[in-house]
Amino acid sequence: MIWHSPVTGRPLAADTPHSLSDGRGERWPLVEGIPYLRSGSEALVELALGLLDSGDMDAALVALLSDQDEWWSGTGTDPGELRELVARRDELTLREAMRLLRFGPVADYFAHRWSDPTFLAGLALLEAHRGGARTAFELAGGIGHYSRDLARHAVRCVSGDVVFAKCWLAKNWIAPEAQYVVFDAQDRWPIGDARFDLVHCQDAFYFLPEQGRVAQRMREALADGGTLLVGHLHNADYAAGAMGPARTAGEWRAIFPEALVYDERELRAALLAARAPDPVALREDESVEAWSLAERATAPGAVEAGLALPPPSARLRPNPLIGSDGPQWPSQRYASEYGPAATWTDPAATSDPERDRRLVDLPERW
Repeated sequence: MIWHSPVTGRPLAADTPHSLSDGRGERWPLVEGIPYLRSGSEALVELALGLLDSGDMDAALVALLSDQDEWWSGTGTDPGELRELVARRDELTLREAMRLLRFGPVADYFAHRWSDPTFLAGLALLEAHRGGARTAFELAGGIGHYSRDLARHAVRCVSGDVVFAKCWLAKNWIAPEAQYVVFDAQDRWPIGDARFDLVHCQDAFYFLPEQGRVAQRMREALADGGTLLVGHLHNADYAAGAMGPARTAGEWRAIFPEALVYDERELRAALLAARAPDPVALREDESVEAWSLAERATAPGAVEAGLALPPPSARLRPNPLIGSDGPQWPSQRYASEYGPAATWTDPAATSDPERDRRLVDLPERW
């Protein structure tokens, strides 16, 4: 992959093992194979490059791990905890690493995402429309949950996020096969003229500013015959109240006027029943919590296997959210957001336990 400057668009090449340059004086950190190409962070870029040039790789890593996005409202990181994380990363679990990063409620979300309803809807959306995709680009890819599943099916994944720590967790704990890049969706995208069979954004698009502009950039990153997928778009008219930034059906339709649209309840139902999901009209409906959509897509395929089920080699474990007396939620907030739609909370359910996530294919160092 040839990365490009988020400022000028010029191609970047390695000028040292730990940095990229446009050959005209512009330089960016490259740490453990992850380029940090976030504009507007000049002070951090300068600090990281100075530490890297002096040979203090761990200090540069600590500096980049302290960075967060503009929406972060939790506590700041602690330098001592970050140094512990860097020193002990080969022995720590994912949850321990996120604790040292002070991810707070986001850690609950990431640690249990393998069974949450929005993740399963995203899997169903991908399985219904990925076709024969061999390359994928994920915007706001988080810590690599979807890249992990796609890579297992021979899809070469590139995942971009605005937070270095998320890409670093993905590479070290979740999906080492993928490529990662740190950049802001509002900047020039660092992928240059690379094009992908699948371009997707899951449970994050609603956070992004300039959404119409971002949607167009996603289209421009598609190869001929490629498909654009966006999962979990909050409905502003949802009767119970949207769980995050939301738009009305008409506003989403204005951004994605030609997309196939799904009620996420239907995507989950299709996954459990191993059938193709049925699209719906994008219209005002206070019963719909969130929609997912597919643009430039053919008719959906059945969600029979593939991404919907772990590979035969997977070591399945009981879902850690299931206790002897029922669900054991990590927080009340998590229970309120994901509990009502969880597919595995009914002990009388007869669906496949692998498919409904009573059994979970967790990372080795979960």
